[in-house]
Amino acid sequence: MLIKLILFLLIFSVIVLVHEGGHCVIGKRSGIDVVEFSIGLGPTIWGFERNGTKYSIKALPFGGACQFRGMDPDDEEAEIYENSMLNAPIWSRIATVAAGPVMNFVLAFFLALFVVGSMGYDAPVISGVMEGYPAAEAGLQGGDRIVKIGSKHIDVYRDISLYMLLNESKSAEITFERDGSRQTVTVTPKYDEESGRYLFGLYGAEERVKGSVFDTVYYSIVEVRYWIEATWKSLGMVFAGRITMDDVAGPVGVAQTVGDVYDASKSSGIYYIWINMMQLTILLTANLGVMNLLPFPALDGGRLVFLFIELITRRKVNRSIEAIIHFVGMCVLLVFMVFVMYNDVSKFFR
Repeated sequence: MLIKLILFLLIFSVIVLVHEGGHCVIGKRSGIDVVEFSIGLGPTIWGFERNGTKYSIKALPFGGACQFRGMDPDDEEAEIYENSMLNAPIWSRIATVAAGPVMNFVLAFFLALFVVGSMGYDAPVISGVMEGYPAAEAGLQGGDRIVKIGSKHIDVYRDISLYMLLNESKSAEITFERDGSRQTVTVTPKYDEESGRYLFGLYGAEERVKGSVFDTVYYSIVEVRYWIEATWKSLGMVFAGRITMDDVAGPVGVAQTVGDVYDASKSSGIYYIWINMMQLTILLTANLGVMNLLPFPALDGGRLVFLFIELITRRKVNRSIEAIIHFVGMCVLLVFMVFVMYNDVSKFFR
């Protein structure tokens, strides 16, 4: 249990550190004063000050913050400071706010380089087809490489699964390669009673493929792209009512997932534990990057909205109004977080 907790805290802390570090580094390079850089929430349990910035670790190991001079709406003298966030050039402020989510994607890419370089990628090659299902009836067979479904280009086998999740019963044109030539067939998914899903009737190859250095770089980008797309599409499914709150996990749910991955990996040795933890971190950091770019108050995306309004109108939004909007947004996020954590905990008693 202790190992699982340490792994969870390590993963969560690295993701937050990279996110807030992105804000901090770009802000400082833009000449903006950083008042405090902290990991965690609540009271400070350890910290030090260097070059005018307080670096601290908080009691609750969730989240973090990079507080710039001028961000406090109660600081009436913020505008007189030369190195205030308020007085920085508009593009410097945009870059500083966007740097957090961008660094989450950068972290995902570098982790993906290690994972793909070590394990390879899941090529979209089918190992076989299910008898009596549309893929077999359309003439698909083991060894075919799926390159396109409808207008969706297929890079990895998971792209096929994601397409099916999003489109379910819709007919689609499947383009595949066989013996160096491309063919296209139209396939209508069939509902499978046992799994409760619509299926083309394909079996994916279990082996991962290792390629050249260029393949490793390319498929590392694909890995990040996949998780960004999966996160974004999943949000759409939540709003469409196709995903329930039971499918949404907060910190408690993530900690449980880390534990499950550890339990499933430990029999294969420490190397596979770290590989699988890296894969999980790629998912989580890409997820955090996407979520923070949502145009919702208090999130980085919400702050970017106000900055782009200023860029277009050439006028700053009233600080008090913006502060109130972000405060309301933060309250909504806190209520949502409490609800998600309650939902996570309640799953243990069902």
